[in-house]
Amino acid sequence: MPVKKIFTPFYQKLALVLIALIALGYVVILAKEVLDPLLFGLLFAILLYPIASFFEKRLRLPRGIAVLFSIVLLIAFIAGIGYLVGSQISGLASDWPMLKSQVSQSVDDLSQWIQDAFHINASKQMSYVHSTTQKLMASGGEVAGQTVGAISSLMLFYVFILIFTFLILFYRTILIRFVEWVFSDEYAHIVHDIVQNIQSIMRQYILGLLLEMFVVACIACIAFWIIGIKYAVLLGIIVALFNLIPYVGIFSALLLSCLITFATGSVKDVVWVAGSVVGIHLVDSNFFLPTIVGSKVKLNALVSFLGIVLGEMIWGLSGMFLSIPVLAIFKIIFDRIESLKPWGFVMGSGTEQKKSTLKKMKPVTADKT
Repeated sequence: MPVKKIFTPFYQKLALVLIALIALGYVVILAKEVLDPLLFGLLFAILLYPIASFFEKRLRLPRGIAVLFSIVLLIAFIAGIGYLVGSQISGLASDWPMLKSQVSQSVDDLSQWIQDAFHINASKQMSYVHSTTQKLMASGGEVAGQTVGAISSLMLFYVFILIFTFLILFYRTILIRFVEWVFSDEYAHIVHDIVQNIQSIMRQYILGLLLEMFVVACIACIAFWIIGIKYAVLLGIIVALFNLIPYVGIFSALLLSCLITFATGSVKDVVWVAGSVVGIHLVDSNFFLPTIVGSKVKLNALVSFLGIVLGEMIWGLSGMFLSIPVLAIFKIIFDRIESLKPWGFVMGSGTEQKKSTLKKMKPVTADKT
C-alpha cells in the first residue's frame, strides 16, 4: 500500500517555528554566562589559528606551547593599545582645573538660562541640586559595591575568554572531527565546506575590522591634529575603538570626543570635532567598511540592524558586537543547505543571487554551417 504523505498546514508550521525560536532565545538568555565568553573564545581561536599553526608546524613547538604563545601575543597587542590609551588619559589629570572652570562656566550659563526661561531663581535651583546630591551620597556605598562587583565580573569574563580560546585551539582537531562525524557521510562534504568557510570568512571579517580600525584611527588623529585638538591621538583611538560597534558606536564616540574637547578647548573646537567624527563615520560606512571588511558574506542593513537590536536585548553590549559574526555564520549555513537557501537569500544583499543566475545562463552562439 502506498504511504500517504501527511500534510501540515502553514499555521501549524509557523506556530512550531515561533515556539522553537522563543525556547531557543530563552535558553540563550539563561546560558549567557557560558555562551558569551565561548563565542568570543571561538572568534579569537579562529583569528589566532594561523599563528598557532605556524608555531606548531614551522617551529616544531608542542601544541600547548604554540597555543599559549599565540594567546600571549594577543594579550600583548591588547595591552599595547591599553597602554597607549592609558598614557593619553593620564594627561587629562593635568587639565582638571581647566575642565573644572569650563564646567563651572557652563553651569552658570545654564542656571541663568533656566532663570530667564522658567523664572526659577538660583537659590531654588541650588536647593534642588543639593537634595539630589544628598540622595546620591546616601546611595554611594551601594553604587561603589556594585561598581566593584561589575569590575570583578568583567575580569572573570576576560579570563573565561582566554581559557575558552586556549581550549578551542588545543582541541580543534577533535572539535572539527566531531562536527563532521555527527552527520552522515551523505552530508560530509557539505559540513566540511561549511566549517572551512566559517573559519576563512570569520578570519577575514576580524582582520578586516582590525585594519579598518587602524585606518579610521589614523584618519581621525590626522583630522584632530589639523584642527588643533590637544589630545588628538586619544580622540582618534576612541573613535576607532567605538567604531567596532556597528551603528551605535558612532554616538558614543561623538559624545566622548565632544566632552574631552570641551574640557581642553573652545566651543568652536567642539563643533569641528563633532563634524569630523560624523564625516569620518560617513566615509567609513560608505567606503572603508565595504572595501576593507567586505567579504563573501554580504548581510543587508535591515538584517544587520535587527540582529544588533536583538543582540543588545539578549546579551547587552557583547550581544551587539557578536550579532554580525553570528548572523554571518548562519548565512554561511543557510546558503549551503538547499531547504534553507531562501533564508540565506533574504539575509544577503541580493548580489549573490544575481551572480549565480548569470553563471547559469549559457551564452547564445551562432550555429555552424
